[in-house]
Amino acid sequence: MTNQNIRFGLWYDFRNPEQWRQPADRLYREILDQIAWAENIGFDDVWLSEHHFIDDGYLPSILPIAAAIAARTQRIRIASGVLLMPFHNPIRLAEDIATVDVISGGRFELGVGIGFKPEEFSGFGISSKERGARTDQSLDILRRALAGETVTVNSKFFDFQNIRVTPEPIQRPHPPIWLGGFTDAALRRAVRFADGFTVPGASREVYDRYLAELKKENRPTDNIRLASGFWCLIVSDEPEKTFAEAADHIIYQVNNYSEWLQAGGLQPLAPFLNDHDALKQTGLLQVVDPDTAISMIRNFADAVPITHFYSWTLPPGLPPRWAQRHLELFASKVIPAFR
Repeated sequence: MTNQNIRFGLWYDFRNPEQWRQPADRLYREILDQIAWAENIGFDDVWLSEHHFIDDGYLPSILPIAAAIAARTQRIRIASGVLLMPFHNPIRLAEDIATVDVISGGRFELGVGIGFKPEEFSGFGISSKERGARTDQSLDILRRALAGETVTVNSKFFDFQNIRVTPEPIQRPHPPIWLGGFTDAALRRAVRFADGFTVPGASREVYDRYLAELKKENRPTDNIRLASGFWCLIVSDEPEKTFAEAADHIIYQVNNYSEWLQAGGLQPLAPFLNDHDALKQTGLLQVVDPDTAISMIRNFADAVPITHFYSWTLPPGLPPRWAQRHLELFASKVIPAFR
């Protein structure tokens, strides 16, 4: 039986590829406008994604954008889908999180990952071999600092003496923490340090493993928070036309991610894509009518008890206004089927 309380989220990365370049200030302004509009038509969450040193300006700084969203909105919850924990000082990050939580009136959620792009680790002068240990220690420090503890840590990575973070966040004991990833190590880290697990294309097997690990660690299992979705699901009254408009942009995105994942020793999303037919075969871009979208989400949620559903909102290079009619259709036809 599908969870009728699924939360529906937008997901943005603010990318601005050279071949479709838009003025950066206009792109940011229009996305912020879109988020403010989207909360009033039924969307529950907005997720933000972080990467560094990407030519197309992939969002490197989640907290400033989260603050901007907080100032423009009233209800929508604001989540860092994947903030790359190894590149952040946990005390400085705790200060920023607390500040954004205050600005938003208690609507911020922290989602983190350990990173995988070699260029990011070399760029920040951090060994990728330390990413797991750094993340574990940072999450422990963050939770304690945000809960109001006075933190003293003297370790290989950090040296903090009697630090107390102010202001205190609105949410107690701290804003919810998500752990994002697609490996067994990420799942175990979510059980140890997080309040929820974010995993692309979650399967029932992943859910069952997550549940088993929670029980093993004597963590609560009566309010499991699992966020997942399809890579890119677009609702349209003209699916073929919309697919043709979005395809080159999704091919760009998928090929980028596959290249990055392979360079980081992980499985690519798909073989290199060079045409629309190849993209269609991967299923990574689904453009469907509202009834089909309802069936797809319902079937997914019947198989995997997700609490939060998301999909990439804006294919890189398309202007935000392009997505407007598709978001309106999703909000007016699809979301009500789950309310």
